[in-house]
Amino acid sequence: MPLLNQTAPDFTLINTDKEQVKLADHRGKKIVLAFYPAAFSGICDQEMCIFEERLDQLNNAQALVFGISPDSPFANAKFAEVNNISFPLLSDLHLQAARDYGVEFENFAFIDGYTACNRAVFIIGEDGSIVYEWVAEHPGIEPDYDEVMAAL
Repeated sequence: MPLLNQTAPDFTLINTDKEQVKLADHRGKKIVLAFYPAAFSGICDQEMCIFEERLDQLNNAQALVFGISPDSPFANAKFAEVNNISFPLLSDLHLQAARDYGVEFENFAFIDGYTACNRAVFIIGEDGSIVYEWVAEHPGIEPDYDEVMAAL
């Protein structure tokens, strides 16, 4: 179900320091949520690195960026270290945020029973509503980064 123009579902997820991050604590700011299925999986590496390369542009647009995956905080921490990712990577261990945003992806990598999240980008406006929504047809597709920047 599309979420565009609706209030963004709230969540509390774990960052790489094993601290809770609540979306509600960042209300009043522009937020980019970049869901990615799995650390160290090629396209995910490339996507998060491109967001890192564009971090100055995102900061100039006064936007916070959160990468979200079902990976553990330990895997996300190593992923951030190896790829020099400086924005927060959050662990959606129970896939609750993925379900709430409609991006849960079953049988990821053609593995029966392995549920991850699909690749997706949401931009949340200062008022807490979703002002941009992109969900990949499948996790092998990257977002249009210029379109994301233009939406900010």
